[in-house]
Amino acid sequence: MKTKFPAKKILNIARNVLEIESTQVIKLSQKLDEQFVKAANSILLCEGRVVVSGMGKSGHIGNKIAATLASTGTSSFFLHPAEAQHGDLGMVKSEDIVIAISYSGETEELCKLAPLLKRLGSTLISLTGNPNSSLATLSDIHLNASVSTEACSLNLAPTASTTAALALGDALAIVLLEMRGFAADDFARTHPAGALGRKLLIHVSDVMKTGTDLPIVRKGSTLTEALIEMSAKRMGMTCVIDDNNSVLGIITDGDLRRLISKGMDIRSALVDQVMTKGAQIISSNSLASEAAHLMEKNRINHLLVVQENKLIGAIGIHDLLEAKII
Repeated sequence: MKTKFPAKKILNIARNVLEIESTQVIKLSQKLDEQFVKAANSILLCEGRVVVSGMGKSGHIGNKIAATLASTGTSSFFLHPAEAQHGDLGMVKSEDIVIAISYSGETEELCKLAPLLKRLGSTLISLTGNPNSSLATLSDIHLNASVSTEACSLNLAPTASTTAALALGDALAIVLLEMRGFAADDFARTHPAGALGRKLLIHVSDVMKTGTDLPIVRKGSTLTEALIEMSAKRMGMTCVIDDNNSVLGIITDGDLRRLISKGMDIRSALVDQVMTKGAQIISSNSLASEAAHLMEKNRINHLLVVQENKLIGAIGIHDLLEAKII
């Protein structure tokens, strides 16, 4: 019969798991040696791709390591070791490096695959918990990912060992990221649909209002004309320009509300008298995230886009929201 555990016992078990896994990862850092350095340099100089392989839980970890490598500048993919022996080995080339993950180092599918990879001419890096295992012995480079205990109370379920393998893969990926000089804009190009990608790839020119969508009135226009233009273009403001398209100022819907509340006759008042001069501007090739920062810093909802002192567009807070920049 199933019984509920007391909250205190549940939390104690969970905390023990996290403590064991974190301790094992810290100990892993002390095992790093010249083999890790050799692995990093070999991958950096590799003219092919990094192929990651593993069975079971190690396979799941391998998938994540391959994905992390790929997203941080190292061309990589996952290869199932059993499928490799039934045709998928054709994906691997002599110039590739294969990272084989097996905590025991005795996984049959990987041990059978190792001689085939050697015959092909590929470099084999093994990641195991036993430096004396068959797989470690067959490898060109061995990374020691051993742990003294699993987080499982039975010391059976792969827990601390898989966490250690994943952390070691992350360490390798980030070392390579640094060695390649992989920057934030490079990361954005591999994550174009993510939040970081949007912030680093979308420019003001991609989201700004231009042409007939741009609310504009000229010097000498009345506030009524400004209100009509503002309502038609639905940006919550209108730009004031001279006959040379140079920016003179800006009028927002907030400005109009304040003027009306003070009793000003908007039918006769001119925009020149009430516009905010020296409006905040930005260039079209600036990042949209820079526009968001400027708006937040100055507590405004619009920026005018100017090129060679001429108005070419405008961007509002709603444009940034629609583009998911903020």
